[in-house]
Amino acid sequence: MYSSTRGSNDILTAAEAIKRGIAADGGLFVPTILPKIDDKWLAKLVNLDYKERAFEVLSLFLTDYSEEELKNCIVAAYTTEKFDDAAIAPVAAIDHNTFVLELWHGPTSAFKDMALQILPHLMSKALSKTQEEAEIVILTATSGDTGKAALEGFANVDQIKIIVFYPEEGVSPIQRLQMVTQQGGNVSVVAVRGNFDDTQTGVKNIFNDPSFNENLAAKGFQLSSANSINWGRLAPQIVYYFSAYADLLAKGHLQLGEVVNFVVPTGNFGNLLAGYYAKTMGLPIGKLICASNSNNVLTEFLDQGIYNKLRTFHKTLSPSMDILISSNLERLLYHITNADTVQIKNWMEELNRNGQYCVDERYLESIKDIFWADWVDDVKTLEKITEVFKKYQYVADPHTAVAWQVGERYRQQTGDMTLQVIVSTASPFKFNESVLDAIRDSKNSDINDEFSMLYELSQVSGWSIPPALAALEKASICHNIVCDKEEMSLVINDILEKNR
Repeated sequence: MYSSTRGSNDILTAAEAIKRGIAADGGLFVPTILPKIDDKWLAKLVNLDYKERAFEVLSLFLTDYSEEELKNCIVAAYTTEKFDDAAIAPVAAIDHNTFVLELWHGPTSAFKDMALQILPHLMSKALSKTQEEAEIVILTATSGDTGKAALEGFANVDQIKIIVFYPEEGVSPIQRLQMVTQQGGNVSVVAVRGNFDDTQTGVKNIFNDPSFNENLAAKGFQLSSANSINWGRLAPQIVYYFSAYADLLAKGHLQLGEVVNFVVPTGNFGNLLAGYYAKTMGLPIGKLICASNSNNVLTEFLDQGIYNKLRTFHKTLSPSMDILISSNLERLLYHITNADTVQIKNWMEELNRNGQYCVDERYLESIKDIFWADWVDDVKTLEKITEVFKKYQYVADPHTAVAWQVGERYRQQTGDMTLQVIVSTASPFKFNESVLDAIRDSKNSDINDEFSMLYELSQVSGWSIPPALAALEKASICHNIVCDKEEMSLVINDILEKNR
């Protein structure tokens, strides 16, 4: 069962929580009880494939879905037609105690596919299970990868429309192309003038506007979300932490019960939070290492207990982490405070009112027992891409490079040489210009258009271009709407009116 981080009395099933996306009081849905696993349960994952592991993990959380319903959702999501590696989330060995968990083998070449290929199936099943008659309108704010993955997953799904908002100047050219060329009778894409936090705040304000939601309800529409604020988006991310551990066991890199550290590039905190849930359930994780770029609000919080969004916003080479308001942190605070919903609500109101809040020392100690954090600027990001390619012939995208650098700093500063898994969140081909600048011999190449760079990166690296990215060269632009944050609700009304 699920309840809100901010204390409303609603206790919901998983299907209801997934359908709603966000609680009526503005809070996020969290499990009322976190399941626990033991070594025997963990050991049985070793001989299972990714789909079977997903069932074992998700069945602990989505208890109102029948075995058949859940297995059907999983089988439909994780197919070799959609993922270019049969392992779905393979683990690449770098050296004897450094590994890379590759989460970008899905149809949009980013880790968001791991959750957004299954969420539409979970959502559709939730609508039938709850006998919902309204048409669901998915609103999503994206800093780059979530948008395309959500559009791809929800395209032409019955009883669901999806509207994706992205910061006009805050995504890579490839990310933008992936979104604006998306086909589907139920999909819409809108650029917002401003940064990701403007975009995300605009979406949150719409969810929390009673009159707007009442007006939509009168027309037969109900809002939901595909961001990681939706539990149906977050729960599938827990799976790949267990799967990575099982793969390391299967290949003899670990003994059962041996501790692993995960290094996670994160902006909205959902990916890292999934690792926290895995650790809390009993997966032998030592430290969860938070890697940020110059927008280092999470580094400061995890180190000092001060969350302060009142800082300069930086556009970086790792745009999916260009975020100053990390929504999923609210869920961590709920668990760290032992479900003190009054305190959570006060902190969130303080953040909205003053732009910052500070947690008590006792909570900070609990946080620092679990997390370690650091950040990397663009110069060091490019240097790490170059170094990794020269030393290991491995091609890291900027987000992965940030994690790699932070992981090495953790070892240097703590002396902890525990086996380390770097969570790789995007294909380098989604950020071909940055990666090429880092790995090619000539820094003055005349090749500067997106598709020429794709082919050059393939030649220089020896890696194959993901087919879906290559296909963008011939794709037609389908969406070209631009608005200000204050106009987002009007745009939603126009889109729904035109597509009734």
